[in-house]
Amino acid sequence: MTQNKNTRLYRGAEAESPACGWVILQLPAFRPAEYGMTGRMKIMELQQENKMGVMPVNKLLLSMSLPIMISMLVQALYNIVDSIFVAMISENALTAVSLAFPIQSLMIATATGTGVGVNAILSKSLGEKNYDKANKTAVNGVFLAFVSYLVFVVIGIAGTGPFYRSQTMDAEILGYGVQYLTIVCVASAGIFTQIIFERLLQSTGKTVYTMITQGTGAVINLILDPILIFGLCGMPEMGVAGAAAATVIGQIIAGIMGYIINEKVNHEIKLEWKGFRPDGAMIGGIYKVGIPSIIMQAIGSLMTYGMNLILISFTSTATAVFGVYFKLQSFIFMPVFGLNNGMVPIIAYNYGAEKKDRLIQTIKLSIAYAMALMIIGFLVFQLCPQVLLQWFNASETMMGIGIPALRTISVSFLLAGFCIICGSVFQALGNGIYSMVVSIARQIIVLLPAAYFLAKLGNVNYVWWAFPIAELMSLALSSYFLFRIYQKIIKQIGTGR
Repeated sequence: MTQNKNTRLYRGAEAESPACGWVILQLPAFRPAEYGMTGRMKIMELQQENKMGVMPVNKLLLSMSLPIMISMLVQALYNIVDSIFVAMISENALTAVSLAFPIQSLMIATATGTGVGVNAILSKSLGEKNYDKANKTAVNGVFLAFVSYLVFVVIGIAGTGPFYRSQTMDAEILGYGVQYLTIVCVASAGIFTQIIFERLLQSTGKTVYTMITQGTGAVINLILDPILIFGLCGMPEMGVAGAAAATVIGQIIAGIMGYIINEKVNHEIKLEWKGFRPDGAMIGGIYKVGIPSIIMQAIGSLMTYGMNLILISFTSTATAVFGVYFKLQSFIFMPVFGLNNGMVPIIAYNYGAEKKDRLIQTIKLSIAYAMALMIIGFLVFQLCPQVLLQWFNASETMMGIGIPALRTISVSFLLAGFCIICGSVFQALGNGIYSMVVSIARQIIVLLPAAYFLAKLGNVNYVWWAFPIAELMSLALSSYFLFRIYQKIIKQIGTGR
């Protein structure tokens, strides 16, 4: 590369990451006599600036988000393929796996909520150049992931039977469900380690590595699913238990990879365990941001549980359709969540560094990309619901319920992109309580009651309209909170208030 006399080429702290590459800074040529010691110190500071503070925002957002979006698309693909294989066993097997979703969602909520708190505090600490606090945040985050795993071991041993019996007394569904969910909970160490180490990588901008860990886990799951479910390659035929085993094996391998990659390349964070003691103040700070996220996603589990109870009163096929919808919509929502994961550390970092313009530009671009993705999802669900349902060996009855379900629920996609980004902005700026309020209002105050009363009309097709109705409320509340957070936080950045 040719340089003129006024251009210097530097590699910053992120240069080790393939996602970063070179950062070009337009600086006057350095002349010691002209700049003195102060000038030299300023240049050294620029040299060490994390890419989240200097790279053009659009390029940064895409470089941070695309690897996560790709890996989450792979994850969504294996979720769909997993259910496709289970559907080959029977519709009851598909229903059993669908009924497990609230507990699985709660598990992911706990892991990702803790990760959100760690991510936001760690990125902000790096923006403030407080590396000691960043390291303490990382170590306490890993400790919390381990404690969370132990909680779900207990749930897996003692809670799966009562959980399924509260939804159905069909012996076959009960047998499949308890078998599947027990394995997923007791062997859930992988999902907790995978998510926490991925969040550490995201916090420092090394999102390309999260694509590697998530993608590897998903591919392993995809390969093992047919082998373990149907007994291929000399393996025993495990049925639904094979689907669960494939899932946890993929997660465990991804978790191990996440730890190794952090140790090898994430030099901005040091996991020091010698003399470690849980830091109550640090854990409180993590959960101040993370608990609203956990509650928000746990509310999703409660909503799913309630919807399953409403739908199964019509027929178990309606519950299977709802489960299929959640698998399919993940293919649309996962890229948006990947965008979120890339956006949060950028906002948190630039908030800590008091770079308001970069923060605002990140929010605007994220909203635009999210809405574009959701429009694509809406069109797919409207134009080819039959094709989507055929992937799951849908019977004629399932087609009759599923086609209107997919078309009706997908209307909410047109509003959801904006609301999802707003929720993550609230979390990144330390106001996760706003996200929690929106989630409670949408899913508990509006969606479930609307679904219940629409079900009283006697036609399951009416129930699906609860989703667009709830999203309208979410849009109004998210807009109001975004205005408040702009006035109280974003607008004040750099003013010294």
